Order: sequence, then C-alpha cells, then structure tokens
Amino acid sequence: MNKTRIIIDCDTGIDDALAILYALRAPNVIVEGITTVFGNIDVEQAADNTLRLLALAQPGYEIPVALGASQALVRESTGFATHVHGENGIGDVQLPAATQRPVSENASEFIIRTAKENPDEIVLVTLGRLTNLSLALEMEPTLKDTLKKVVVMGGTIFRPGNSTPVAEANIWGDPEAADHVFTSGLPITMVGLDVTLKTRITAEHLELLNRYGREENKAIIAFMEQSLRHYFNFYRETNYLQNSAPLHDPLALMVALQPDLVTYRQMKVRVEHKGEHTAGMVVADLRPQPKVGHFIEVAVDVDADRALGIFLSVFM
Repeated sequence: MNKTRIIIDCDTGIDDALAILYALRAPNVIVEGITTVFGNIDVEQAADNTLRLLALAQPGYEIPVALGASQALVRESTGFATHVHGENGIGDVQLPAATQRPVSENASEFIIRTAKENPDEIVLVTLGRLTNLSLALEMEPTLKDTLKKVVVMGGTIFRPGNSTPVAEANIWGDPEAADHVFTSGLPITMVGLDVTLKTRITAEHLELLNRYGREENKAIIAFMEQSLRHYFNFYRETNYLQNSAPLHDPLALMVALQPDLVTYRQMKVRVEHKGEHTAGMVVADLRPQPKVGHFIEVAVDVDADRALGIFLSVFM
C-alpha cells in the first residue's frame, strides 16, 4: 500500500495533539515534518508541545519540527485560546520535555523546500491559521503547482461559527491569509464545522481505549484521557455537550489519508476580511451560476461512525 506523505501545519492544542498522535500511529502515512503557527497558543509553545508529543509517541523515525508565524499577516493579536485548550495548550497535561529541537528553517521555508524536492508528492494538512501557507505562497508562487493537495481544517458554510456567529477559529484568526490561500489556485479540500461538529469522541470511546488499547499506546491513551477532560469541560459549557467533544483536527487529518470519509461539494468561495461582524466568514457563492470566488472542494457530510472507528483503531 502506498503511504501518503504529509506535512502537518498546526497550533498544537488538544485536538491538534490527537491529530498528530493519530498520524504517528496510522499505518498508511509518513509525516515528513510538522510546522507550527500561533493560534491556540503562541508558536513557541506549539513547537514545544509538538516535540513533547513526538517524544511520547516514539514514531521510530526523525520528524523535523519548524517554527512559523507568531502573528497574523495584518491583524493585531487577539490573544490565545487558553480557555479552550488550557494554559499550555494541551489541557495543562505535563508531558516530559523533549531532547529534540526545532530545525533552523522557518515553517514557510520548510514547506517550500520539501514540496520542491518532492513535486506532487506532499499533502499539506493545515490545522491552524493559514498564515504559514500564505507566507510560503508569497515567497514561492509556484508552490501551488508542487504541493499534491492541501487539506484545511477550518471554515463553515452551513453551520454557525465558533469564534463569531459566522466564523470558525482558524479562518477568523487570520482571514487575510485564508482568503489568499483559498484564491491561490492550490488544490484545496476544506474540512470545516459542517462535518467536524458531527464527529465526536466521547467518554465511552476513552473507556474502550483503556480496555483494548495496545500496551505500547498506554501512555498515549493516558495523555488523551487527561487532555480531553479539559476539552469536554469546555464543550459542556459552550455547546451543552456531555462528556464529548468534536474531533476537528483529527477528522481533517483522516480525510487527507482517506478522502472517502466525507462527501464533497465544489464551491466558489472567498473569505471575508473587511466586515465588522463577518470577518473570517467563508462566503460561498451557492447560486446556480456562481461568479464570486475560486472553486475549492468543501466537505459537506461525514460518515462519523466510521471516522471514529478508524481513529480509535490505530491505538487498539
């Protein structure tokens, strides 16, 4: 079976961590590198969390980690999502420090070089703001021809936003970057709240992992359980969910590896970045003859039970 070669671009919070751990255990993937961006936490903390997760999971091969953007392209910082992800971004779970250090290249340089050296081979999975990718496109416009695909966790078309009434957090955090990426000509698949909110991990799933998890995954499962406790509390307070939380970033990662988990629709979109109440909104032109925006592939439905089963299976 051919393995999918990916770069993960993330702001390593709780669901980013679950996505990374999934990628490190999935049988059909090689993680070529992980780049970090500001978002849930600052970019340095995101890199530190990533390195600690690599030390925890022991993937068996070297995975470079590169630091990226520490702020949006043009917007002032709005702070970090510590109320969602904890002070350290991973539910305040204390993982042992890693001996590995970030590489000297920044995230955009790393993405450009890796794509150039492996044309049409690399799938970029973005789990945070799109700032690193936007900067990479500025530096190297031909990047749109060398990346195989970009799977974006972000946005929403038919569901409400989670940062504002209409905007999802990753797009809202740097809407100028998102609009640049979505109109760049890159082959983009958007995996947003329309499908991630339907794909929820529960306390019962964690019980199954505890009961049937493989011995080498016990430390990973213990981390997941501790960090998800924080996440469950947040979603109980904000979304009325009881002992469950959406698998936002893990679903995007899984879609990069198994595209048939979701149903798609081609849509012309732009990202609003001027409106007082609508900044960060993914505006889809759903008219019979759409004229505004560029076509991207948007996930509109998901086989949530199968996605959850696949996610759990790599740890069992």
